[in-house]
Amino acid sequence: MKPGYFFISMFLFWLTACTLDAVEDNTGDGELTEETDPSSGSEEETNDVDDDSSEGENSEGVGDDLDSVEGTRFVAGHEVAKESVLRSIPKQYLEKARENFYVAYQHTSHGTHVTRGVFGLTSYKDGDENLFGVSRNTLINGKLTIYDYAMEDYASQGKTATDLSVDETAFIQATRNFLDDPDNAHVNVVMWSWCDISKHKVEENYLPGMSQLIAEYGKGGSKIGTGPGQREEFVHFIFMTGHAVFDKNVGEGRPKNQADLINTYCQENKLYCLDYYSIDTHDMDGNYWEDAGDDGYSDLYGGNFYQEWQASHTKGVDYWENRLSPGGEVAYGAHNSQHITANRKAMAFWWILARLAGWDGEE
Repeated sequence: MKPGYFFISMFLFWLTACTLDAVEDNTGDGELTEETDPSSGSEEETNDVDDDSSEGENSEGVGDDLDSVEGTRFVAGHEVAKESVLRSIPKQYLEKARENFYVAYQHTSHGTHVTRGVFGLTSYKDGDENLFGVSRNTLINGKLTIYDYAMEDYASQGKTATDLSVDETAFIQATRNFLDDPDNAHVNVVMWSWCDISKHKVEENYLPGMSQLIAEYGKGGSKIGTGPGQREEFVHFIFMTGHAVFDKNVGEGRPKNQADLINTYCQENKLYCLDYYSIDTHDMDGNYWEDAGDDGYSDLYGGNFYQEWQASHTKGVDYWENRLSPGGEVAYGAHNSQHITANRKAMAFWWILARLAGWDGEE
C-alpha cells in the first residue's frame, strides 16, 4: 500500500471509531454493530487547533470555596466504582442529586460508557428505577436529567466540539455558548469526555480551559449574577481522564501519564474527576494491569478480566445490562464486549453527583 493511502486509511479508521456511536445515539436508530478486537485500543492522531484568543488562560480560585468542601477524595476511580460503595451512599444525597442537577454531557463513542451504564442501572434491582431515576434529554420531575450530546451544536463557526479530542480547545467556547443560551439557564453540571487522550496537550489546553470556565461559571464566577450577560445558576464541572489504550498506556502523553496530571490537579484543587483510566486498568479485586485496553483485555493478566468476572457472576444480582436509554434497548458501552466497564463508570458518576450534593464520601 502506498504511504499516502495508508495514512488516509488510518485517519478514516479513527474518525469512525470516535463518531460511530454518536451518530447512532443521536438518530435514535437501533444499535449499530461494531467489530471490537478485545486486545486492541484505537489510538488517534489529531492536529491541535488554537481556539479563540481568550481561551485556555490560567485563572486563580478554580475551586468551589475550597475550605468548605467536605471529604478528602475527589477522584472517582476504581476504588469507588463498585456496588458496595454505590449502596453506601446516603439516599438523601442521591435524592438531592436527582432533583437538583441538570447535566450537559458531550462525548463520542467512549463517552457512552457513562450514559449506557447510568441508563441501565434503573432496571437493575428493586427500587433502582426511583433511587437512580434518570431521563435523557427530557425534564421529568424527580429524575436526574442528562442532556446527551448537549454542546456540539454550540461550537464556534469552523470549530468541531464533539469531544475533547477532535479539537481540544473548541470545548471552551462551545461551553460558554451553551451556558449563555437562556434555554439552558437551569443546567448546572457540565462534563466533556475524551476519545483517545494520547498526545493531547492536557497541561496547555484542557486544565487551563476547564479552570477558565470554572472561574467564569463556577460558584462565585464572573458570569454568575443577575446583571447583563450573567446567569443566576452556577455550574459544577466534572473532569475526566481518557480511556486506556492496549499496551500503550505509559510514556509522555500517554493515557496513564495524562491521567496522573488530571487527577493530581483535581485532587489538589478539590475538583471532581471521573477516572476512566483507573477503571479500565483495574480488575474487580483492585489489581492494576498496566497494559490493559478499554475493554478489560490484558496480556499481563492473560485474558479479559471483565469478561471473566461477568461470566462468573449473575446478571441482575452482581451486574446489570447497560442500555441506550432508560428502559431502552440493551447495549454494551462502545468498544466493549461486556457490561462491567460501563457499570463501573456509571457507579463512579453517581458517586460524584452525591459528592456534589454534599456527601462527604465516607462509606
